[in-house]
Parts: sequence; C-alpha cells; structure tokens
Amino acid sequence: MFGLDTPITILLLLCLLAAVIFEFINGFHDTANAVATVIYTNSLKPWFAVVWSGIWNAIGVFAGGIAVAMGITNLLPNEVLLDTNIYHNVALIAALLLTAIIWNLGTWYFGIPSSSSHTLIGSILGVGLAYSFIGTDANASYVNWGKASDIGLSLFLSPLLGFSFAILLMYIMRQSIKSKVIFREPATNAPPPFWIRLILLLTCTGVSFSHGSNDGQKGVGLVMLILIAIVPAHFTLDLKRNPSEIKGELASMHSILYKIDSTALTADEAFELQKANKYLGDFESKLTNQASFLDLSHESKFDIRKDLLLMGKAVKKLLESKNVNLSENSKEKLKNSTEKVKSITEYAPNWVILMISLSLGLGTLVGWKRIVTTIGEKIGKQHLTYAQGASAEIVAASTIGFSTWLGLPVSTTHVLSSGIAGSMVASKGIKNLQTKTIKTIALAWLLTLPFSIIMSGLLFLLFRTIL
Repeated sequence: MFGLDTPITILLLLCLLAAVIFEFINGFHDTANAVATVIYTNSLKPWFAVVWSGIWNAIGVFAGGIAVAMGITNLLPNEVLLDTNIYHNVALIAALLLTAIIWNLGTWYFGIPSSSSHTLIGSILGVGLAYSFIGTDANASYVNWGKASDIGLSLFLSPLLGFSFAILLMYIMRQSIKSKVIFREPATNAPPPFWIRLILLLTCTGVSFSHGSNDGQKGVGLVMLILIAIVPAHFTLDLKRNPSEIKGELASMHSILYKIDSTALTADEAFELQKANKYLGDFESKLTNQASFLDLSHESKFDIRKDLLLMGKAVKKLLESKNVNLSENSKEKLKNSTEKVKSITEYAPNWVILMISLSLGLGTLVGWKRIVTTIGEKIGKQHLTYAQGASAEIVAASTIGFSTWLGLPVSTTHVLSSGIAGSMVASKGIKNLQTKTIKTIALAWLLTLPFSIIMSGLLFLLFRTIL
C-alpha cells in the first residue's frame, strides 16, 4: 500500500481506523444536539429524526468544501508534520487520536455535551507543544499560533453568540407572532401544528447540514494530517494537478506584487513583501521543466508545500495592510490567484470525504440518547417549547454555517447548548436554568482544552520513545 513496509502499512490503517472511530463518535456525540429539539417537541419520532439528521450530516460533509479541514491541517507547521522518521509521525497521530477518542467517549458516557472541536484542536496543539521540547531548532515555532488564535477566538465567541442571539430571537418572535401556541409546552405525545412542525424540521435539517459541513470537515482535516504525516510522498501535494494549470496565476501574482511600493510600507510589511516574492520565486524554480508533480523528488514536494504555506501567510498580511498601494481590483486578483496556487496543497481526495461522511452519518444512528436527554431535559427547568427549540436551532444553524463560510471550526455542542440556555432565560429569566447542569457543561468546556493539550502531549512523548 503506497509502497510502504508492512509494519508502516498496518500503522497507517490503524490510524485511519481511529480517525473513522473519532468521526463515528462525533456523529452520536454532537448530532444529538440537532435532534433534541424535534424529539422533545414531538415534531419527529426519535428514530426518524436520527436517520434524517444522519443523512443531512453526510450531505453536509460533501457540500461544505475543505476550508475548515485545511484550518485543522495547517495548525501544525511542516517541521512537525513531516518528520523524517515516519515512526515519529505515527506517534504524533496516535497521541492526538487517542486523546480525542478518550475525552469524547468519557463525556458522552456521563451525558455531558462537550465539544469534539475543542478536543481535536487541543490534541493537535498538545503534540505541537510537546514537539517544541524536543525540536532541534530553538527559534522555530512548532504550533501555528496565528491559525490557533483565530480558531480559539471562534470557539470562545460562538457559545456567547448562541446565547445572546437566542434571547434576541425569542424576543422578536414574541413581538411578531400572534399565535401563542408556539410558546407553550408540547402536549404529551401529540405532534405540533403542521406549520410549527415544518419549521422545526427545517431547523433540524439546517443544524444537521451545518454540523456535517463544519465538524465533518474536521474529520477530513484529521485524515489529511494522517496521510501527510505517514505517506507524505503521495499526499503532500495534489499530484493529480498539472503545473501548467497555475502558470497564469503565478504570472499574475508576480505582476501585482511588483506594483507594490515598498517605500510606503513599514519595515515588517516590507519584509513580508520580500518573503512573498522569495517563496513565489522558489516555487517557480522548482517547477522549471516539470511536466508533472509526480516527477518531483520527495524533498521538492516538501519544499513546495512549505513555500506555498509561507507565501500564503505573507500575501495575507500584505492584503490586510492599509499601506499597500493596490486597487481593490488588484487586491482581489492577488487574493484569488494565491488561493488557486495554494489549492495544490489545500485539497482532499474524494475517498477521504466519502469515508468521513459515512462515518459521521452512521455514527448519528448510535448512542444519541444520552446527550439528547441532557439537552432536552436538564438545561432548563421547563419542558422545551416549540419557540425555544426553533430559536436555538436557527441560531445554531446560522452561526455554524457562517463559520464554515469563513473557514473557522466552531462547536455545534456549545452553540446549540448555549442557544437552548438563552431561550430558557428569555422565557423566565436566569432562574429557569438548571444550575447543576450548566456548571457541569461549563466545567467540561473549561477542562477540554487543558486536558486534551496535556494528555496528547504526554502521549506523544511516550509513544515517540516507544516507536
């Protein structure tokens, strides 16, 4: 398989299996958030809701693109991800996968809504930090802190937005909807009026689709981490692409970068311009007389990946500067050309996307009840009303969808749980929340990152000494 020795092939397959298990757990751990409202408002029978949600989760993985997936992949610099000792790469992957699976299973067992996103990202940061203790370059950063800060901010703000927007939406609904039936507790085992049922079905579909498009991408990013780390010769670049496809984009980038007046830039910005030109030139020189990426040496593939990632960062900083003397049209062309060139490294094979979509969809069918019970019964003191369920899911679907468009991972669990809490507060104030459950969820929220960072780091150092 990929020309690997038997022991490495076995380790690769085990790592891929672990990634599938993680995404399967993600399915029944996080998808419970999408079906809790339709189940507790009697809008759908539990098993129909779960199957329906599973289908839309799988569809969401395919439709969501790969921006979030690449955000996960790029959390680790090349120096960490492409260690020359392949067993060290296996140690890295095994540590972060095992940590993510243990924490997700533990919180699911106790019925605690916890974020798979936090767990995975914390695990990746943990191995990066652990690598810094053994890395040979004292000046190197073994974590992409720029990307980590963007992701951390989105994970921190999303539950606050979910809570606030749910309160606002509940207020708007009370002011604009004349019928009061939507604000009442559902009659026992009786389905809601058709129009309410349709709204809740649409919101459940929206959350499921958004979850697949965001969380599913995290699974895709995780598999790409595995493939790049263990089989870099085959997956460092998209080998199906033809170098001739991007020659026009490279010429466009050269032309636009040449227009920038370096004398109008700060010293740091001028350095970024210098780096952008340097890495662009290095990339072009490696493509000289190359008809296919397949013909490149392993070292050249590694260098090209590094050049493109660093060039992309430099161009991004230039585009954010107010001192760059480019028209909006030129800036847009430079941005688009950079994205097209970077697509050589930012890709995922169709079989990876299919594998993750099936894992997430099938996982939805198993073990969902524990988290559903917490969402539906233990966050608020009252039974979930139609309006509360709809407002929480509308906020969750829109927040997750917007984050996916920005290429940022967010926690479906945190957004929807906070949305439920916000809808409960909007109805009867803060006293309408079950303090014990809120404290447990908040504690899990606070502990997830430290636990996953520390555990994955320690496991990485342990496995690295064994393998």
